[in-house]
Amino acid sequence: MGDYVIKPLTKATWDAFAGLVERHNGIFGGCWCTWFHTLGADKDENRTYESNRDLKRCLVEEGRAHAALVLDGVEAVAWAQYGVLEELPNLHHRKQYEADADLVPDYRITCIFVDKRYRRRGMTAVALQGAVDLIAESGGGVVEGYPHEIAPDAKRLSSSFLYNGTRALYERAGFDYIRPKGMKNCVMRRTVDAAESAG
Repeated sequence: MGDYVIKPLTKATWDAFAGLVERHNGIFGGCWCTWFHTLGADKDENRTYESNRDLKRCLVEEGRAHAALVLDGVEAVAWAQYGVLEELPNLHHRKQYEADADLVPDYRITCIFVDKRYRRRGMTAVALQGAVDLIAESGGGVVEGYPHEIAPDAKRLSSSFLYNGTRALYERAGFDYIRPKGMKNCVMRRTVDAAESAG
């Protein structure tokens, strides 16, 4: 992992997280990584850059938004968003996912993002492992991710479109393939043991 440090997204690390988001124009059209948080009650129907930023900051301050931040010095250069289902109720292909569900996981990993200056350096793997480690520190449990399935002969996609990494990334991190989700995503699952210091 080199000199990179993993820290949780909290009020204390908000400025580093916000700096990364602001350097990339709010991420995915100004989302501020809020889409997976919202189903109704918190959602601003206008979904502006400012309202998404304010929502994300409020969720962080209330302890309702979690992520592993990858820091290079004081600058955040990547993150992996994770949380319990109450924090991250929204999913792409949600109806299909719920119809096919065989169990309810304890945690979800819903978004991984890397600063454009740090791409192609294995930072998605660093961020994903950071999320797994923080989940272990919180007591562990069943963790799901929903990465993209890339066919071997598929045209190369920009990493900015791979908002949750790839199946191969999750397999290298010890996740098992469970089933497809939509046309180009899948459900991956791993049981994470509690860290020795947890509890």
